[in-house]
Amino acid sequence: MLELSTIKIIRCIVCPTGCEIKAKKGANEKVTFEGYTCERGLEYAQQEFYEPKRILTTTMRIENGLLPLIPVRTDKAILKEKLKDVLVEIAKMKLKAPIKMGDILIENILGLGANIIASRDLIKLD
Repeated sequence: MLELSTIKIIRCIVCPTGCEIKAKKGANEKVTFEGYTCERGLEYAQQEFYEPKRILTTTMRIENGLLPLIPVRTDKAILKEKLKDVLVEIAKMKLKAPIKMGDILIENILGLGANIIASRDLIKLD
């Protein structure tokens, strides 16, 4: 009997080698990974296949600041499927200057275990 499989190509970003890893899901639902050259590449491909995560970088509105927006990011990777929800939550917020780089602006956003932190200093307008 012919076994049908689904193939997803994942480009590893762990090291400069940039292996092209093939994740093959067979008819029996078993997933195999081919093309990685190190264990870190295998771990990356498994994470990317089963539960992809990303660091979110965006901006947040600020009152009384030298600039109207401040660049922000998550302090750790969050599930890729939650990025839009986090962006919506950030868009609801408007903070007041001054802000220091690294300040936690939103703690444990949406219960995901990640904080939104400032990526630069922003002084207050007098």
